[in-house]
Amino acid sequence: ANSFEQFCINYCNEKLQQLFIELVLKQEQEEYQREGIEWQNIEYFNNQIICELVEAPHKGVIATLDEACLNVGKVTDELLLEALDKKLVTHQHYSSRQTKPMDKMLQHKTQFRIRHYAGDVIYNINGFLDKNRDTLFQDFKRLLYNSTNPVIKGMWPEGSMDITKTTKRPQTAGTLFKNSMIALVKTLASKEPFYVRCIKPNEDKSPHTMNEERVIHQVRYLGLLENVRVRRAGFAYRQRYDRFLKRYKMISEFTWPNFKSGSDRDGTAVLIQEKGFSGDVKYGHTKIFIRSPTTLFKLEKMRDDIIPNIVVLLQKQWRGALCRRRYQKLKAGLTILRYYRKYKMRSYISQLDRIFRNAKNLRDYGKSLRWPPPPLAMRRHVGKLRTIYERWRAAMVLSVRPRAEWPMFRMQINAASALKGRRSNFGLDRKWQGNYLSLAAENPDCQHFNASMRQLKNSDRFDQVLFSSFVVKTNRFNKPADRVLVVTDLAIYKLDVHKFKPMRRGMPIQDVVGLSLSPGRDQLVVIHSNKGNDLVVTLKTSEERVGELVGVLCTRYLFLRKAELTVKVASQFQCMLGHKSRSVRVEVSPDTQLAGFRKDNNNGIVYMLPSSYAVARPQPIKG
Repeated sequence: ANSFEQFCINYCNEKLQQLFIELVLKQEQEEYQREGIEWQNIEYFNNQIICELVEAPHKGVIATLDEACLNVGKVTDELLLEALDKKLVTHQHYSSRQTKPMDKMLQHKTQFRIRHYAGDVIYNINGFLDKNRDTLFQDFKRLLYNSTNPVIKGMWPEGSMDITKTTKRPQTAGTLFKNSMIALVKTLASKEPFYVRCIKPNEDKSPHTMNEERVIHQVRYLGLLENVRVRRAGFAYRQRYDRFLKRYKMISEFTWPNFKSGSDRDGTAVLIQEKGFSGDVKYGHTKIFIRSPTTLFKLEKMRDDIIPNIVVLLQKQWRGALCRRRYQKLKAGLTILRYYRKYKMRSYISQLDRIFRNAKNLRDYGKSLRWPPPPLAMRRHVGKLRTIYERWRAAMVLSVRPRAEWPMFRMQINAASALKGRRSNFGLDRKWQGNYLSLAAENPDCQHFNASMRQLKNSDRFDQVLFSSFVVKTNRFNKPADRVLVVTDLAIYKLDVHKFKPMRRGMPIQDVVGLSLSPGRDQLVVIHSNKGNDLVVTLKTSEERVGELVGVLCTRYLFLRKAELTVKVASQFQCMLGHKSRSVRVEVSPDTQLAGFRKDNNNGIVYMLPSSYAVARPQPIKG
């Protein structure tokens, strides 16, 4: 709750606000009187009544507080509050629970309210008496002042007072603070202060938000509205005649470049009359006064409109004088060079037009066509031409596909780029749906799966599931197990096939170092990790989905690492299981009915396939 310290701070604010209002009005009145301009009085809230509530003798809060501190006997804060209630019961800016029994916001015998200019403030009377007393008597201050240490002596200038005053009771903290404020206000009133009003936009210290109600409240209690009304009732702009004429003389033909038909005041009057602003200005002894900001804005706009013309005129004359001779010498050569460059550009553009005229009807839209070497005048522009062509070609390729399929198309391109023709079929003949286990046709328990994915998404903070499938995985002990493989935009998860819960933490896609798969139609894929424990799985599906998985991982890896993911296609390759190197070999056997893993004699892993999976190995595409 607000106590004696906040009471002193608020009293200080009241005195400074009163000084602000008085000085603003005083300065305005003095300047208008000095210049012979009539002044229109403005009604405003004068907080002198609040200052008197605090500092008035006998009845003020500080006087009552001092009286209680000087009384003999046991005087409590509660008795002090009763004394304030008796003296200020009729004051419109003071209230307590005793003076207003229906005010439930105030507590009995402990709180009172003062209506400051900035708003109502509730104070707790407890501690006011103790904080107001100054128990440090004058004789002790005199003792410290007589110290041989200059620092201590400088801290107690009051000790220099006459010794007869050391027997008097020291002034209270409230009286000392009141006297200090009166002295400060007297000093400030003799100066010409410059005010900077700071508006706090919000309580969060944020540069991007503004609490309108908070700002309006500050503008209101700082007296800015009254200040604006004072300015608007008078004249918003005033300036000496010489400075005014110097700034705006270019907007009138009678004052530009110099006014020679009279004084600066006469020149100012001629300019104002020509522009039709006579009804909005007053002429003082040394200054011109403009009432409406609109008039000033119009003058500034006229000046801004004509300044560029003046600048151009000066530049033209100056540069012309310096460059005319040089220009005559260079004119012929520059003309020849300009026409020659245009000729070379037109020739090169015409050559490109002949080469790419039929590009729209070609299968590759002219990708295989060779660009002719550009001339010197076109070398810095040929890159822009190539960019235009590549964008046109991309638009032609994409125009045959719906826009909703563009993400799938991007993954297919990345998959084809990674496989480089080493796998004859990777699912380009079907639509890639990615999250297959969220579909009822693929997963009868899709609702349970989707709920589990929502929980995982909330815990691991990823955006979406890009790929999901039932798989059979093998471990370092060559034991196959049914699992669920899930690829999100950030990680790869291995889930329990029944509860769809993660078996362990996901493998970040950024930790993937490569992929390995066979050139056949099987669905075996090895995801290599930099942690020394790779993921060896085969997708349980009758469709070709390995290519889709490769496209998803390559696309996300490129996005996260800004690099291409290494993809190895072979019938035999190495992997790491339990931080040990193991070989994986794909074999086709007529004796095998179902595809599956078995242990090799050399501690390797063999993925056996039935004869129906036997295919001819495709030749890699060169170039």
